[in-house]
Amino acid sequence: LAERYDAVCVEDLNLKGMSGGLHLGKGVQDNGYGQFLFMLGYKLEECGKHLIKVDRYFASSKICSLCGHKKKELALSDRMYVCECGNRMDRDVNAAVNIREEGKRIYKECA
Repeated sequence: LAERYDAVCVEDLNLKGMSGGLHLGKGVQDNGYGQFLFMLGYKLEECGKHLIKVDRYFASSKICSLCGHKKKELALSDRMYVCECGNRMDRDVNAAVNIREEGKRIYKECA
């Protein structure tokens, strides 16, 4: 990743808060996300690249990655993101696109 990209955009997750959730629990704490981000940041910095953390309160799952419409409600059980504009995609893919675009916006502001 560090050799291929100038910047990598990630979501700044609140893992402690997520570990208290009903269905997530211990698995969230054991996933090594924090260690991964530390190592990724180190490698990116070593190559003169950037790790961009998108704010955990950015509604990446609720915003349509095509038209920008923001849903008021989206249950965790809703695995497909369906928008009025016709966009229909996996909610995680939709969120990833939104995180990438928000990260690009942040990167341009800092450049």
